[in-house]
Amino acid sequence: MISYRNLDQSSAFKKLQVLAGKAHSLTAAQIRHCDATLAAGIHYNWAARLPRNVAAEKLLPLLNELAQEQQCLEKYRALLKGEIMNRSEKRRVLHHLLRGELAGTVTEGATDLGAYYRSQMERIAAFAHKIRHGKLLTPQGQHYRHVVQIGIGGSELGPRALYRALRNWRRRAEDLEAHFISNIDVDQAWVTLQEIDTNRSLFIVVSKSGTTLETARNERYVIEHLQQAGIANPRAQMVAVTAKESPMAADERYLERFYIDNYIGGRFSSSGAVGGLLLSLTRGIEVFRELLQGAHAADQAALNNELTHNPPLLDALLGIYERNICNYPAYSLLPYSDALQDFPAHIQQLDMESNGKTVNCHGSLLSYPTGALIFGGAGTNIQHSFCQLLHQGSTIVPMIFVGFQEPQSLPQAQQQDLATHQEMQQLLNANLAAQVVAFADGESATDPNNSFAGGRPSSLLYGKQLTPSALGALLSFFENRVMFQGFLWNINSFDQPGVQLGKKLAQQLLEPRSGSSEDSAAALQSYANLLGMPKL
Repeated sequence: MISYRNLDQSSAFKKLQVLAGKAHSLTAAQIRHCDATLAAGIHYNWAARLPRNVAAEKLLPLLNELAQEQQCLEKYRALLKGEIMNRSEKRRVLHHLLRGELAGTVTEGATDLGAYYRSQMERIAAFAHKIRHGKLLTPQGQHYRHVVQIGIGGSELGPRALYRALRNWRRRAEDLEAHFISNIDVDQAWVTLQEIDTNRSLFIVVSKSGTTLETARNERYVIEHLQQAGIANPRAQMVAVTAKESPMAADERYLERFYIDNYIGGRFSSSGAVGGLLLSLTRGIEVFRELLQGAHAADQAALNNELTHNPPLLDALLGIYERNICNYPAYSLLPYSDALQDFPAHIQQLDMESNGKTVNCHGSLLSYPTGALIFGGAGTNIQHSFCQLLHQGSTIVPMIFVGFQEPQSLPQAQQQDLATHQEMQQLLNANLAAQVVAFADGESATDPNNSFAGGRPSSLLYGKQLTPSALGALLSFFENRVMFQGFLWNINSFDQPGVQLGKKLAQQLLEPRSGSSEDSAAALQSYANLLGMPKL
C-alpha cells in the first residue's frame, strides 16, 4: 500500500544527516566503478558526485533505504498504471504513455488512452509527410519552408530545446526551419515575422485550454500581420494543438487540429503533439519516433530495483542529499554540446515549476527546503561566463555535465574535414574532463587568490553522439529525476498553482473589478504608472 509521508519522517533521512561532507578527490578506479548505463547509448558517471570523508559503502545503502521508505519505485509504477498522482487536481500523469506502454493498458471509460495518443501521432505523421513532400501546399500553391510555433512555457521551451538539439542532425532537403513566438513582448513577434516568408509559413498555435493570454494575443497579432500582407484567410496556414474541450478545437477555420489532454502537463508535453508536430515537420517523423524510443528505453531503466543501475533515481537521491543534508541551494546543468544550449532552460522550467513547492501532498506546510534553483549553459562558453563562481564562490553548486565522444556533424562532414571535426571535438572534451577534475580536486597555492578548494560535486551523462534516441534518453532522465525528487520530498510535482497569482493581478490591471484590497490595487496602479500605463 502506498503512503505519503514527509522526507524528515524517514529513518534513513535521519541517518543521512550525520554524513554531510564535500565531494572527494578522484581516482581512476573510482571513475571506472561509479558508472552505469541509462539507455540509447547514454551512460551516467557519479564518481565526482560522492562526498569526501563519506564512504560510498555507507552513503549508497542509506540512499537506497530512503528511496524504499519513500516508495519511489512503487509510486512510479502506480503512475504508469494510470492512478491519480496529481493529487491536488485529481488527475493522472501520463506523459510516459506518450512514449510507449510500460504497465499495461490505461483506459478512460471505453477509451484506451495509449491507443488514443498513438492515433494522434499517426495523424501527425501523415500531416507532416504531406507538408514535407509537397502534397499539401500553401494557399498560394507553394511548398512550406518555415514553421512558427506560437505558445509559451511548456509549449515553447521543450519543443525549442528539442528542435535546436536536432536541427543539424542529418539534414535533408525537405526539412523546414522552425521559429518561435512565445513572449507577449510585441518585439519578439515582429522580428520573427520579418525573418520569414509569411506566404510559405505554417503556424502552430499551442494552447491546451485555448485561452492562454499570451498565445491568444500573439495569434491575433500574427493574423493581423498576415491580413495586412494580403493573405485573406490566415487560419488556412494555421494548425491548432489543443484539448478537445477548448474553443480552439471547435474552430474549423484551422487547417488542422491535433489534441492533447489534461493528463499531459505542459512541461512534460514535448513527447506528444506539442513537440511532436514541430519535430515531425522540421526533421521528419522518423527522427521524432527515434526520440520516443530513446525516452521509452530510459523510462524502463528508471524501474530498475538496483540503485546503481537506475541513473535518474540515483541522481535524484544525490540531489536530495545535497539539498537537504549539505544545504546547497542550486545545481547547474552544463552540456558540452552547442546543440543542447537551449536544453538547460527547458530543464529549468521542468524542475522549478514541478518542485518549487512549500506544501506536501496533504496540503500541509513543509519544514524543509524542496526544489533547488537551476541554471546552466553550453560549454565551453560557460567557462568564460559563470564558472568563476562555481570554482571559487562561497556557495557550492553541484553540477550535471553532458558530453559526447563525436560531434553531430561528423557523419555529414566532407572527407577532408573529418580530422578537423574530430580534433575540435577532442578539444571540447578535454575542457569538459578538465572541469570535472578541477571542480572535484581543486588546487592549492600560496596565494589564496589562486587556490581552488575543490570539493565541488558533479555527475556526467555521456555517450557516443547526440542522436535523436540519445536526446530522448536525456529528456526521460531529467523528467524522471524530477518525479523521483517529488516523491522523496512528498510534494506534488505535477501541478503549478504558483503561476496563477501574477496572472490574476495582471488581469486586475487590464480589467479592473472588485475583489482586490485597497493597498494591492494602489500598488498595482503605482507600478503601472511607472511603466506608462494610463490610470484604470
